Amino acid sequence: MAGSNAKAAGGHRRAWWLFGGVTLVVLVGLYVAGWFLTGNRVPNGTSVDGIDIGGLRPATASASLDTGLADDAAAPVEFSHDGETYRLVPGDAGLDIDIDATVREAGGGRSWNPLRMVDLLFGSGARVEPVVVVDEDELGAAVDEVAQQVGTAPAEPRVSFTADGTPQLTAPVVGRDVDEDAAVEAAKEAYLTASADGLQLPVRDVPPSVTPAEFRQAKRELIRPAVSGPVLLQLPGRTVSLPVSTFAPALTMSAADGELVASIDAEVLGDRLDDLNRRLGAQPRDATVVLRGGPPVVVPARTGVAFDPAQVADAILPVLPEQGDARSVEVGTTTAQADFTTAEARALRITEKVSSFVTYFPYAEYRNINQGRAAELIDQTVLKPGETFSFNDTVGERTVANGFVKGFIISNGVYAEELGGGVSQVVTTTYNAAFFAGLDDVEHKPHSFYIDRYPLGREATVAFPTVDLKFANSTPYGVLIHARVVPSSPTTEGEMHVEMYSTNYWDITAGVSEPYDYTSPDTRYDPTDTCVPNTGYSGFEVDVHRYFRRAGSPELVDKETDHVTYTPSDSVVCTGPPS
Repeated sequence: MAGSNAKAAGGHRRAWWLFGGVTLVVLVGLYVAGWFLTGNRVPNGTSVDGIDIGGLRPATASASLDTGLADDAAAPVEFSHDGETYRLVPGDAGLDIDIDATVREAGGGRSWNPLRMVDLLFGSGARVEPVVVVDEDELGAAVDEVAQQVGTAPAEPRVSFTADGTPQLTAPVVGRDVDEDAAVEAAKEAYLTASADGLQLPVRDVPPSVTPAEFRQAKRELIRPAVSGPVLLQLPGRTVSLPVSTFAPALTMSAADGELVASIDAEVLGDRLDDLNRRLGAQPRDATVVLRGGPPVVVPARTGVAFDPAQVADAILPVLPEQGDARSVEVGTTTAQADFTTAEARALRITEKVSSFVTYFPYAEYRNINQGRAAELIDQTVLKPGETFSFNDTVGERTVANGFVKGFIISNGVYAEELGGGVSQVVTTTYNAAFFAGLDDVEHKPHSFYIDRYPLGREATVAFPTVDLKFANSTPYGVLIHARVVPSSPTTEGEMHVEMYSTNYWDITAGVSEPYDYTSPDTRYDPTDTCVPNTGYSGFEVDVHRYFRRAGSPELVDKETDHVTYTPSDSVVCTGPPS
């Protein structure tokens, strides 16, 4: 009995093993059959962004998606800000669809997964999102380009002042900054979605260190009080009012450590303090040499009061926000020495007249005015050894503001009216005085044609700023120029005098050749209202000599020759040419 039971149990086990083996073979067969039946296809009912690719082979599905998604893939992502639109074009911004990856995500291709096989056979109607690929570098660069267009740096306030204390305000401006990281993430999320054309660009305000509200407060508490009145300088022994016009042009205010801070340019203030010193009579004065109705005298140098501009600036800055009597500070001074001392002036040895020259001129009121003004500007000029005199630099441009009136000059070979007419009389006289003082002829230009009231060959003219009279003091002593005019009248000639004072260094004599190589004048016809009639005369050439001897010595040291060419003075008839 026991044996029979054992045999029965063994038979059952064999039956189960046989059943299991058969079942396994069937399942394997079904599994392999499923792999062959499903094949290389996308599950039925699968769609990507509304495009049905179910049951299609991967290559066919890829082609279908490539065509169907082309417009979506190329659609730009648009950011909006402040009424402007900024586009990111996918092809340039590193955004694209990976079609093959999308098909694989949709299930395209053979699979040994039984659930996958069932899905392939019967389908589940799955909706698959396109697989987006992002080139982070390109997308970041595209967003950065937008940020460069939109972003602005905050502007800090700044204040400067005119001489009358009017503030010139540059108000603070809030800047804008694009949150580029947030913009990159927003672009990724919006790509291929309906929101891709309606994104708000993530922008944040960047305030300046001094905000507009703080700037308004600074106007009340600093800017307006700073120029509300003068600052009193408590000097040793006296009090001086420093007017707004002196310190305001040197005053500026700018942002520092989150507040508006005042500062003063010491160099600019120094120039303004010099003007204040002059008004106070505290400026040092150089020694000089002058004529006072007798021989030359030395006017001693005078010391002055000197401010240290940096010390003044540091002293007044703290009281600028104050009002009234609180705007008072103590400031020290130093003694300012003259640049040219009394001893240096005496060392010039300007003691005696070393040359003089006089020329005469017919009556004309413009001559009296213009020559008198030029003589006034030249008079008392001191040339130190090595210095050069310039007529144009000393007298300046001949303008109404400079005290000159219209008179006759020589222009283009004929007479014409112009401001400063007649000053060539001063130039010629000064040239001759310098000639006989032995000063170096640096630059001079004779008139174009000869004027018989001047020495033959020894005369000069000027035209501002191109034609000048220049001579240099090559002697070891200083030279003082004294110029004066005896005005003409309807019945008397005028006199132009120029004298040179120094220590006698040269004995100068002059010589002149006979005129030669004469040239004949022409006749000009001028029917205009500005015509000045003239009776012409010939031109010629002449040589002028200057002989140098040491003062008190008969020995000739040097000889100079100046060749002068005079053009003819044309006859001018104030009518049209004869028929």
